[in-house]
Amino acid sequence: MRDTLQAVLADLNSVFLGKPDKVKLALTCVLAGGHLLLEDLPGMGKTTLAKALACALGLDFKRVQFTADMFPSDLLGVSVYRREDNEFNFIRGPIFTHILLADEINRTPPKTQSALMEGMAEGQVSVDGVCHNLPQPFFVIATQNPIHQTGTFPLPESQLDRFTMCLSLGFPAAKVERQLLLGNADAALCAMPQRLNVDQLLGIQQSLLNIRVTEALVDYLQRLLQATRDSSVLGFGLSPRAGMSVLTCARAWAMLDGFDFVRPEDIKAVFVAVSAHRINAVAPAIVQQELQRILAETAVV
Repeated sequence: MRDTLQAVLADLNSVFLGKPDKVKLALTCVLAGGHLLLEDLPGMGKTTLAKALACALGLDFKRVQFTADMFPSDLLGVSVYRREDNEFNFIRGPIFTHILLADEINRTPPKTQSALMEGMAEGQVSVDGVCHNLPQPFFVIATQNPIHQTGTFPLPESQLDRFTMCLSLGFPAAKVERQLLLGNADAALCAMPQRLNVDQLLGIQQSLLNIRVTEALVDYLQRLLQATRDSSVLGFGLSPRAGMSVLTCARAWAMLDGFDFVRPEDIKAVFVAVSAHRINAVAPAIVQQELQRILAETAVV
């Protein structure tokens, strides 16, 4: 399985050029069963990365363009009365898929944003008092434009906490940008092979529980969590849910590296990506800087 996962990584890097660390973090998030938030300026490749992940994992994929006039029913579905049957039939919305690309999620009002929360947390949605299970696995890959741009609505803290990771892609290097201009990445996306299927991915998620975690490593993670709570810069620290997300992602990162146990290096690799978006009391750049300081100053043993 490690060879297959490495092949998936290679395929993703052939499409999303010049950002191997971000690509590995994105794949780690999906393998960990988490939801991914991609935050950056328009045109930076957020949608391309989401499509590439869907192609590589061989899962059903739907894209929804979030707009200011979008309603929750446009996402969840709606009950329609059929006269001939004398009953209401539920017409499923685009959320009923394995991977939902919520494009520009912060361009829709909070009421529609919150329609995703039950699905992200519980794997089901409730419409007209009836619960409908979503396909498994279910992932939300959301893209978000910077909040200072026109026509954006900030995501509430409770919804940000549902996203396992938040990544910012940044501008490509000049050499990579030249390849993009020549159209090589589009050709690679069209030619991307399917490496995994639904059953294999569910098996990988289940096997993460077999990645060993020592008591000493849990002690290290707890010291990191407590350091965020004691920080005078962050305002408030990370929750136990954030700590569990860090540990699950560290397991997935260790698996990608071919290890059957979690190392401190795995915690360090995913810590900022899992943590930074959950703390929005101060500017993002300051949050990132403080989390890096905590990582540097917290003793491993």
